Amino acid sequence: MIDGLEFIERFEQHFPLELAEEGDPVGLHIGTLNKKVQRIMITLDVRPEVVAEAIDKKIDLLIAKHPPIFRPIKNLSTDNPQQKMYGDCLKHDIAVYAAHTNMDIVPDGLNDWFCELLGITDTGYITKTHEINGISYGIGRIGNLATPVALTDFIQEVKDTFHLDGLRLISPTIEKMIQRVGICGGSGEKFYHDALAKGADVYITGDVYYHTGHEMITDGCSVIDAGHYIEELCKSKIVLLCHEWKKEYNWDVDFIESEVNTNPFIYY
Repeated sequence: MIDGLEFIERFEQHFPLELAEEGDPVGLHIGTLNKKVQRIMITLDVRPEVVAEAIDKKIDLLIAKHPPIFRPIKNLSTDNPQQKMYGDCLKHDIAVYAAHTNMDIVPDGLNDWFCELLGITDTGYITKTHEINGISYGIGRIGNLATPVALTDFIQEVKDTFHLDGLRLISPTIEKMIQRVGICGGSGEKFYHDALAKGADVYITGDVYYHTGHEMITDGCSVIDAGHYIEELCKSKIVLLCHEWKKEYNWDVDFIESEVNTNPFIYY
């Protein structure tokens, strides 16, 4: 076992809370870190089925990308499955911690991991979010593919890379070559103007709003809406990081990826 506070101290060295966007509810959501932990599970979402998995696997600490309490709750009724899971975490002494936009913004974070998978190099951020000690940080990434490729071929590459049954394309034309690619995991539609300004031939994000799609076409922007769930990549990548720390600090602790698919969408 290790001390929960010791683990989170190392975790926050890699994913500093100060890099989260203003108002983002990162950090400890449920329970306490002032305890010994043996089993730590990484998940994208905290859903009732994920909490059930955590109980079954005797998890001590749940690390989530998406904060389970994103907006204030008005009551805590266990008749509501979404709220009952909070009580279940407390009952089974499962602490729940969230790293959200700080995971998107930090170097060697989620958007950099996306670029690695897709072969996007020479990257920089899309939109500046912070300046700390003279160092600029930003959300999203933009960079270049090794050679130009047809948009249709790149779409297939995105589908294959993220194991997608389908995605949405917003584009004035499908017949184009692309090389400069912007990407922002999650709901990143508001950053597309910045991606365009930095020369993006195509921009990858999720959750594009219908009317924003019209604006993107008017502005001549090609956008691949790959969905929010591509962020599940964080599970395997964080487990790999944790195993590096385990070896470095000689920790006696188990790191586990959640096996629950929390994607609410099914393509037919």
